[in-house]
Amino acid sequence: MAGMAALRIQQLRAVIQPTSFASRIVGCPRANTPNFVQTARSMSSAPTYEHIMVEKRGEGGNVGLIVLNRPSALNALCDPLMKEVKQALLDLEADSCVGAIVLTGSEKAFAAGADIKDMQNKQFVECYNGNFLNDWNVLSIVKKPVIAAVNGYALGGGCEMAMMCDIILAGDKAKFGQPEIVLGTIPGAGGTQRLTKAIGKSRSMQMCLTGDMITAQQASSWGLVSSVHPPDQVVDEAIKLGQKISQHSKLIVAMCKESVNNAYELSLSEGLHFEKRLFHCTFSTNDRSEGMTAFIEKRKPNFTDS
Repeated sequence: MAGMAALRIQQLRAVIQPTSFASRIVGCPRANTPNFVQTARSMSSAPTYEHIMVEKRGEGGNVGLIVLNRPSALNALCDPLMKEVKQALLDLEADSCVGAIVLTGSEKAFAAGADIKDMQNKQFVECYNGNFLNDWNVLSIVKKPVIAAVNGYALGGGCEMAMMCDIILAGDKAKFGQPEIVLGTIPGAGGTQRLTKAIGKSRSMQMCLTGDMITAQQASSWGLVSSVHPPDQVVDEAIKLGQKISQHSKLIVAMCKESVNNAYELSLSEGLHFEKRLFHCTFSTNDRSEGMTAFIEKRKPNFTDS
């Protein structure tokens, strides 16, 4: 076990080079370039990020793409990076053109975990009384669907970040794990909770207590990821999925996402009641009327997100 732990730590410390995919995404030199996200703070200029890159993809820019970009640190999730992810998510959430969001890293690492250097000298009182990890929460509260496109390592906080997303697509060389036990701590952003709900107590316990990684194929068979693809196709497949979702009413998509997520929080009877009430609510929307009318008239619906 000591040898395996040392090997995992050595893997986490490996230095990687920027991937060909990430290097193709460059900053926008002009504020009116349509592909890039305009910030909610200043619609006259595109945001400038140090640790992530943001684009709008798909038909009419209907899919937001956030790329984690700390390749020399295996996309370790430092506090400045998470603040940028939070801002990008809020900007894309406010963008009426965007119907879904894709979150990805590099081909070598989605994210190898929280930045240990950020955490090494923290003390209990600072963590307990402060806002440590609070910037992570926005991933789980945005109303638009977030799709994780995972290549390479998704370990510790990286695995937790993927699980905060609504759908996970994985490259066939991706590896998932919660190795915090090797560092003398435990998962702190959902690793013991979301992982257990996704794959069951026994498998989750084994991963958390050993720090062992699982392959994309195992993750798929255990229900952690939706599908597995060749590494160079994962992001494109996620964008295609985002485009398909974006064709529907954003209002109804948000309601559907809320109902599915509540299945983890409520008893079956409570969940069924919640679902039924949301279903009833759709009958007060223009998009429910338009969708059914379009079906009867055998045409594509023209949703207005209202």
